[in-house]
Amino acid sequence: MLELKGTLIPIGGNEDKGMGENEMYTLDFIEEGILARVVKESGGPESNIVVITSASSIPQEVGENYLNAFSKLSCHNVKVLDIRKKSEAESKANLELISHAQCVMFSGGDQSKIVKYIGGTKMHELLTKRLIEGPFVLAGTSAGAMSMSHEMIAGGSVSEALYKGNVLLAKGMSYLDHVIIDTHFIQRGRFGRLAESMAQFPKLLGIGLAEDTGLVIRKGNDCEVIGSGMVILFDPRHLTHNRFMDLQAGTPMSLSNLTTHILAVGDRFKIRERSLKIMPLEAAFVH
Repeated sequence: MLELKGTLIPIGGNEDKGMGENEMYTLDFIEEGILARVVKESGGPESNIVVITSASSIPQEVGENYLNAFSKLSCHNVKVLDIRKKSEAESKANLELISHAQCVMFSGGDQSKIVKYIGGTKMHELLTKRLIEGPFVLAGTSAGAMSMSHEMIAGGSVSEALYKGNVLLAKGMSYLDHVIIDTHFIQRGRFGRLAESMAQFPKLLGIGLAEDTGLVIRKGNDCEVIGSGMVILFDPRHLTHNRFMDLQAGTPMSLSNLTTHILAVGDRFKIRERSLKIMPLEAAFVH
């Protein structure tokens, strides 16, 4: 379990500026409300910000999109890195950029590419070190958010979710080890996908982020909901009739007592303690 002094900001993505339904080919665009919060957490408009577009199949367009979005917030110390080889994640010049950044932000696309190109490299080690030492902000939208966890959803169709084996899980970047994150959660109907992940890993907390919605996570534990949508939490600790281990691949699954919470802007929760603070009322996970 990492003890982090830095801040993680996973964001559910937003496709209002997109080019299609497949997130590998869309221009994820963070609404100014969330992007402004990222800038604030990073220390303000003068902060050094690095956008990494490794997950995207159209990195040039995505990079330009973020440069334009940040410039609207008077941020001009912004660099774009498109890492496509592990050697580039070991490059002294690229490591120097990361070492001087107050914020690193990962774009959307394919989360497996982030792990493929950056996982296990000196850049990965440096990002982890900076999060541990703080202050430092690591933000990510869509794929960038999903890659933050240790157990990472790597794929799986919505229509076949809850048939055992449909959801593909892989190892992520491991900044958070108590959760599994899914994005575009409400808009793409990914309830079943995250539920199957909970059946497979019932000790973890499932976090479903709607578009234009994110979390500010301090010390790897204390979470605040930001943005215009909702965050869905799946707490599987009291699951019954979870037969995931016994079923054959392709078999329909059944689950009981998957505790679900729906949170909106300003609501807070703690990952490890599983406690909630709903504005203005206070509540806690069922024990």
